[in-house]
Amino acid sequence: MNTTPEIEPQLMPPGAGLPLVELTVARMRFAWRRFTGDQAAFTAHFAKERSRIRTLLHGLATDAASRRVLIERPRGLEDSSRYWSVWMTLDHLRMVHRGIVRVIGALAKGVTPPGRASTAAVKPSPDVTADVVGAYEASCDDLVAAVQTAGNLKTRLRYAHPWFGPLDAAGWHALAAGHMTIHRVQIQRILQGAGCSTIANGRE
Repeated sequence: MNTTPEIEPQLMPPGAGLPLVELTVARMRFAWRRFTGDQAAFTAHFAKERSRIRTLLHGLATDAASRRVLIERPRGLEDSSRYWSVWMTLDHLRMVHRGIVRVIGALAKGVTPPGRASTAAVKPSPDVTADVVGAYEASCDDLVAAVQTAGNLKTRLRYAHPWFGPLDAAGWHALAAGHMTIHRVQIQRILQGAGCSTIANGRE
């Protein structure tokens, strides 16, 4: 049962990653998804999850959306991310989308992005407000636009993801869609833990 603790729970540190067996399975599933999918399928998947998240947010009260809830960890989610609010989850998605937009844009131009991707670097602040909704939606629009304008996503250059290794632009596009699914499930569990009936609008 999901609960909201009175004190900060003791979780794994940001960037600790997934359990080894789960990570191994995730890598195999992601490789298969990339092998069997294409740009149109990944774009449609992203759009579907965006729509489902929007449905979950519809009519959601500010106090419920800003409340941090300790949830059972969904597959694919780091332990450090189990005590977030809905607003925090959207802010994380916003940061990840912005990063993927930069990576796709650079790889499509034949440029290797500087630095290294880090899951610890995209953890949200508990102080995020309802303003994040518009920023999140804008980041979704920017990602869709980046994919549409990049041309051939099967780029020669690659940029490494900390869990899935070097990916071309097509790989980062595929990752964005699956990433939305994980965090849509997270939002559903947060709302369930907060006692919100909104989760009836979406299923895991």
